[in-house]
Amino acid sequence: MTTVGLIGSGNIGGTVARLAVDAGHDVVLSNSRGPETLQDLVTELGPHARAATPAEAATAGDLVVVTIPLRAYREVPAAPLAGKIVIDTDNYYPDRDGRFAELDDESTTTSELLQRHLPESRVVKALNNIYFAHLRVLGRPAGAADRTALPIAGDDESAKATVTAFLDSLGYDTLDVGPLAEGWRFQRDTTAYAGLYAADGDWERPAPVDAQRLRAALAAARRYADG
Repeated sequence: MTTVGLIGSGNIGGTVARLAVDAGHDVVLSNSRGPETLQDLVTELGPHARAATPAEAATAGDLVVVTIPLRAYREVPAAPLAGKIVIDTDNYYPDRDGRFAELDDESTTTSELLQRHLPESRVVKALNNIYFAHLRVLGRPAGAADRTALPIAGDDESAKATVTAFLDSLGYDTLDVGPLAEGWRFQRDTTAYAGLYAADGDWERPAPVDAQRLRAALAAARRYADG
């Protein structure tokens, strides 16, 4: 059993928390508005969940999920995350986040920005390319014929192994794309982004995606400048 800290408890964070509790993990949820705003979710999740501040969630988590608007990434508490594995689910939406020149010119990626902010943590990009409602229902037991694969990227092999084991406990296979710099292959609007998991483009019909199909989508990804 792992304690999962969540910095951000919106659609993805709340979904990861539900899946984690279902898998037998403890979760510590946080957001920017204070623990008291999470009491309904904590009550729903039961005794394996509690609410805290972001710093407290970072301290408590054996594994910590950062799932906030990218514009707020500098607010993630660095000190309590030193030495820890951090899953980054962030995506860059300029209309929401404002402009980041280094993302616009594609000289870096969102997860590399977070890694720069958390120099003593081991950041793994994951869980950013699937719609939360699809994530909630596509999980399957290990070995199931219709098990879905999710991509991960990171610079630390042992951190990626830990994240792979965690996602396996949630019901998902993983496909290692390589270092954080390769995370662009499943960023917003690429062929491996969220629509991949919607049957024939119908977002009301989540569809399993195996490793072979995901690998093909990742290979077909193009930089924005080349699109």
